[in-house]
Amino acid sequence: MAKIGVEDSLTNVQEALRQKGHDVVQLSQESDARGCDCCVVTGIDSNVMGMNDTIIAGPVIEANGLSADEVCQKVEQNLR
Repeated sequence: MAKIGVEDSLTNVQEALRQKGHDVVQLSQESDARGCDCCVVTGIDSNVMGMNDTIIAGPVIEANGLSADEVCQKVEQNLR
């Protein structure tokens, strides 16, 4: 299955993705995202400086307002 980076605070999402067979990596710092097929973030942090550095080629999913199941669905849709 896919290697998914998930922010530390999203423990329910981490567990749901593990149950679906994905390799889950906790994202504590930017470098943790290297090698991930997809990342899930809270969306709480905003990019005040307007700077974007690409760490992964895959999608980044914002989990704000979504259930763990909804996040899993978005991850699987984006990895097809």
